[in-house]
Amino acid sequence: MTTNHRDDLTDVDVLNRPEFIVEDALMHFDKRVDQWIYPAKSFFVAICYANWIAEDFGEQFYDVLNYNELLPDDPHFLPYERSKEIYDEILSKVNFDNTNGMVPDVYEYYQEEFMIGQL
Repeated sequence: MTTNHRDDLTDVDVLNRPEFIVEDALMHFDKRVDQWIYPAKSFFVAICYANWIAEDFGEQFYDVLNYNELLPDDPHFLPYERSKEIYDEILSKVNFDNTNGMVPDVYEYYQEEFMIGQL
């Protein structure tokens, strides 16, 4: 897994909105977001990664989502067992589509990190 990322936070607005986690996370699935809204972005990315890892590596979605090291460089990430209510609410409302919102951008990072299609 690569840890060399092309993120540059100098050109991105970063907001902290813990009171709107579910709404903001769902927004990332449906719309282009030009801000990084935490901790919602962490929940959004964790759900995306857990979905793709489960598909690509034959793992169980909730096992992956509960893995403490799923997003090792993200200080806002909480595994599933530590935030079940929030994850469950997001998952009950999300329409996961690889072509909507910020999902395609996150999928590019996922492919880079796991070197999907690069071997």
